[in-house]
Amino acid sequence: SFRKKVSSSRKHQLKSLMLSIAKGILEEEEREREEAKRRYIAETCPPVSMPRTMQELQDLCKEIHRKIDGIDEERYDLEMKVNKANKEVRDLNIKIVDLRGKFKRPRLKKVRMSADAMLKALLGSKHTVNMDLRANLKQVKKEVKEEDKQLRDVGDWRKNIEDKSDRKKMFDS
Repeated sequence: SFRKKVSSSRKHQLKSLMLSIAKGILEEEEREREEAKRRYIAETCPPVSMPRTMQELQDLCKEIHRKIDGIDEERYDLEMKVNKANKEVRDLNIKIVDLRGKFKRPRLKKVRMSADAMLKALLGSKHTVNMDLRANLKQVKKEVKEEDKQLRDVGDWRKNIEDKSDRKKMFDS
């Protein structure tokens, strides 16, 4: 397609025209905001006539406290809405990052964990369970039969050498 190249003076002229239009729009919005603010103040805060009696003063205080309570409730509701919207924005940002797939998630490291440590991690440190089974085992001595003992004595070469050295000492002396 054929595009006409815009000269720099024409660009400058168009840019200044757009900026003047934008300035007019912004000034109009500011005037509207100021007018809305004046109307709101006139509706919610009528001019105070100074009370002359104690009863009028008490009524004025009650009215002011009632308005303060209403404003507090409104502020609380707005704060809750803002917090909810912020949470939704955070969730959507997380989804955007997930959908982009730009960032690689680091691979999970393999961790060797004892059963004790695993239970602590799952149940918390309050509920510790001692899973050290070896500590609870009793030591059992193996019974040695007479035949096995004789065979072992014959087959154990260290024992035989010790016996021979004893015999040699006997002959030497």
